[in-house]
Amino acid sequence: MKSSLIKAVFLGLILYAHSTDAQAQTVDNSKKMEWFKNAKLGIFIHWGIYSVNGISESWSFFNNYINHENYMKQLNGFSASKYQPEQWVNLIKESGAKYAVITTKHHDGVSLWDSRAEKATTIPKNSLAKKDVLSPFVSALKKSGLKTGLYFSLPDWSHPYYDINTRTKKRYELKNDPKRWQNFISYYQGQLNELSTQYSPDLLWFDGDWEHTAEEWKSSQTLDLLKKYNSNIIINSRLNNHGDYDTPEQGIPVVPPQNPYWELCYTMNDSWGYQPFDKSYKTPNMIVRTLADVISMGGNLLLDIGPKPDGTIPEEQIEILKNLGRWTSKNEHAIYETTRGIPFDNYKGKSSLSTSKKSVFLYLEETKNFAKIYGLATRPLSVKIIGEPSAVVKMDYNAEKTLTLNFTHVKFDKDVTVAEITFDTPPVFLKDFKKKEHPLPEILENKNTQEAAYDIANALNYDQNLLTQDGLTSDGLEMKIKKTSKTNPETIEWISKHAEALFETGKGLPSGHYSGMSALSKDQQTLYLFVEGVPTGPVALKGIKNNIARIRIVGEGSMLNHTIYNKLYWSDRPGIIYIDIPKERLDKQMTVIAVLLNKPVELYRENVGAIENNL
Repeated sequence: MKSSLIKAVFLGLILYAHSTDAQAQTVDNSKKMEWFKNAKLGIFIHWGIYSVNGISESWSFFNNYINHENYMKQLNGFSASKYQPEQWVNLIKESGAKYAVITTKHHDGVSLWDSRAEKATTIPKNSLAKKDVLSPFVSALKKSGLKTGLYFSLPDWSHPYYDINTRTKKRYELKNDPKRWQNFISYYQGQLNELSTQYSPDLLWFDGDWEHTAEEWKSSQTLDLLKKYNSNIIINSRLNNHGDYDTPEQGIPVVPPQNPYWELCYTMNDSWGYQPFDKSYKTPNMIVRTLADVISMGGNLLLDIGPKPDGTIPEEQIEILKNLGRWTSKNEHAIYETTRGIPFDNYKGKSSLSTSKKSVFLYLEETKNFAKIYGLATRPLSVKIIGEPSAVVKMDYNAEKTLTLNFTHVKFDKDVTVAEITFDTPPVFLKDFKKKEHPLPEILENKNTQEAAYDIANALNYDQNLLTQDGLTSDGLEMKIKKTSKTNPETIEWISKHAEALFETGKGLPSGHYSGMSALSKDQQTLYLFVEGVPTGPVALKGIKNNIARIRIVGEGSMLNHTIYNKLYWSDRPGIIYIDIPKERLDKQMTVIAVLLNKPVELYRENVGAIENNL
């Protein structure tokens, strides 16, 4: 008994100490992470010898697409002859980014700086450029006031001390040659010493930790080493659980990561480094909307560029960065220093909150006449459109705690329009607010057909089908819906046209998959998307595991094209689906599109992590 009591007390002390340490760490973390959390946009730079042939960085020889000897011959073509680091930094700053992360060394082991580490392969010593290309960029970055991030690969598939060479070839087993492995640890930690002393980075972006355990990498020792140079150094998640923030890769999260600090690393096309034949670029509109999506989930976007071997940046990438700059400069108040937005139940769209919580920002991806926020327990003071001082937005806040914003006198942005709603005190959004059931006759008598269509779709989104039991037919013909002298004939016409999406359909997608209202067919195999107003670009869908059979406009039969980005053929992680809707085919009240799936809908709501494979 006494022994058990002593053990219990001892265990309690350990748990208490652990809890105290965790609290202290959280406090320290929040202070050092403040600039990162507020930054919202960073630029990733993948630049190395792989740009010479325009092939996959490091992976091309690892996967035996090209042998190592021929891969390394690219050193002879890496000239950096037109490299102007100040121009790079000016463009990055113009985009609205607050930090940049550059690949100091990828898995191929080629260092951009003049590394003195044993048996290092470097651009200054071994390439056509014959110069240190990292130092002038970091110098320009620091002069500009932007934060400095350095990408560093833990694996070095070219180095003789590293155990792995290619997917099918190993140099040795660690257990058989621990001294050789220790030599590699000394090599990579020596390079980190060089980077720390020469460049004083604010952030270190590790990659490749999946090849060994934390113990084998000596991750704790490495972290201690870095903190000697900068106690506030920020580390990404790829040092085997020794980092400060999560780094989902390519796939935009459907559910926000649990870690309050996270960053989506994302390519403009399908490649990290420069690949001249990869023309699969997202449009500038898609990139702005991706940034708004990430901001609404409380994260950062680390957007990648891949310069050419001469140091110039491809025109498509410049265009995307400049358009980002146009949007971020106009809306900076609603970008930086914001936090995760309001729940999807309260508002069917993207949003964020100011750090004071006294402003709510709505990111509107379409030209439309109104928006609604439900379960808002706090009366707002005012609303305005950021960057458009002459815009007039009317507010209606009713007893049901529903806020309706009228945008009929607003000039909309070509990508994303931002409305700011201000409050005296931080607003309260009710979690389990009672959704008032507006009876169908009341909706049918609404003179505003757009609002009536919205109310029908919104009820359906919450699994409240107002029409199936009230006279609707599957084809919208010979309907038995009761009418009165006040019934709006336009609403009846819209219901008839879209009967397929309203008859025996039920609750739509949960939050994160679609920025709007939706419904599912009885067999769960057809997804109906309610599209408000005139979208500024293609409609976006995330986290749909299914294959798509076809997509069409409900009620008029037009087939629609779609494109899937960031789908890796060997991964079960779905890409993002973009659906183009011709403007001349949009319904003036509300457009409905039907997405026919190959089987009942399957949703991806798992965490999005690092890509640990690249076949």
